[in-house]
Amino acid sequence: MKNILVLCTGNSCRSQIAHGYLQTFAADKANVYSAGVETHGVNPRAIQTMKEDGIDISSHTSNNVLEYTDVPFDFVITVCDHAKEVCPYYPSNAEKFHYNFPDPAKAVGTEEEITRSFTEVREMIKKYCLQFVKEHI
Repeated sequence: MKNILVLCTGNSCRSQIAHGYLQTFAADKANVYSAGVETHGVNPRAIQTMKEDGIDISSHTSNNVLEYTDVPFDFVITVCDHAKEVCPYYPSNAEKFHYNFPDPAKAVGTEEEITRSFTEVREMIKKYCLQFVKEHI
């Protein structure tokens, strides 16, 4: 069983979406965790956009990366540049991956435009996670 950590700034949106997809795609082959260098709570729009794709992340919590220093991670995936730059170092043999996804929580405009931003980022993350699981799990 592999241990995967998805890391973002606030563990509210992109890392939560990736957590949901990795958990779904890896099924019983991996334990998936998500965390932030800060905690901002799970974004309600992230919950909604995942629900629209049939994945329920409503029970996820926003966690700080320091909560997981004792977990022997096999993979650490940063999903934003800020997290990659400021994440505290802790000893790990984990293989590290990085992809800077746009932050849909910063989208502005009409309700339709914001929803479209969340959907577009969700689909980018979904594609990335599916490929990750195929290649590494």
